[in-house]
Amino acid sequence: MKHFLSTLFICFWGLLAAAQLPAVVSGSLQRHENFPSKYITARHVDVWLPDGYNNQQKYNVLYMHDGQMLFDSATTWNKQSWEVDDVITGLMQQQKIKDVIVVAIWNGGTTRHADYFPQKPFEALSQAEKDTVYSAARSNGVSVFNNYKIQSDNYLKFIVKELKPFIDKKYSVYKDRSHTFITGSSMGGLISMYAICEYPKVFGGAACLSTHWPGIFTMENNPVPNAFFSYLKKHLPSPKTHKIYFDYGDATLDALYPPLQQKADVIMKQRGFTSANWLTKYFPGEDHSEKAWHKRLAVPLTFLLGR
Repeated sequence: MKHFLSTLFICFWGLLAAAQLPAVVSGSLQRHENFPSKYITARHVDVWLPDGYNNQQKYNVLYMHDGQMLFDSATTWNKQSWEVDDVITGLMQQQKIKDVIVVAIWNGGTTRHADYFPQKPFEALSQAEKDTVYSAARSNGVSVFNNYKIQSDNYLKFIVKELKPFIDKKYSVYKDRSHTFITGSSMGGLISMYAICEYPKVFGGAACLSTHWPGIFTMENNPVPNAFFSYLKKHLPSPKTHKIYFDYGDATLDALYPPLQQKADVIMKQRGFTSANWLTKYFPGEDHSEKAWHKRLAVPLTFLLGR
């Protein structure tokens, strides 16, 4: 098994290095290959710049996870993508959102779950509960964590201490919290929630689509959601200076989410969030896919970046 995982890892990075630049229908992409880090494994970072980008004005910054899934369905494993460039360009042309660039951070492949699973809630579990989480498998029997230890604190350090300073220096962007946002879906939704809680001075808004509150892929004897909710009660940022978006469907994996998101919504209200700074949207019939997230991406973007 160790040999198989090692081979898989090597093959993955070989494919990663040779991956083609996604095609975009508007704007342009700049790739920073195998962006180095002392905190996590190197990975590509693709930066999308809107049409007319220039150094004479400042842009908001939207950091997004699962960067290889965001632009071009021809280059993704499931032939689906968020088509982020198309959605943002339309909103900007209609003057519905402020000017923004997108920093698309590729996931680490086999390290994805370990990178995105909120670490402090996990560390609050008992040892028996931690063992339950680490032993979790997907429906096909493959280990959720691929024998990697949860390292989301290091993933966030990579973004905040290494990637953001690079972006702030290289591109014509605002550097402050009120112009810096973070977004993802599923486990990417979880890590976006965790990011705004851990770094409230860095991120002013987070969009968490189809947030994977179970953490693993079963609800039976699962201690994870309650750990996440306990964390939220203590660490949500101030509603006076932050905006948070959640959403969920009810098909495929999203079928697990309605009762869990409702519990999160109660906490949001208790912590003083209102319609001015928090939005949760339910999309009946929608499933857990890039195609579904593409269809509703304009909603969180308008909420966070609206003029």
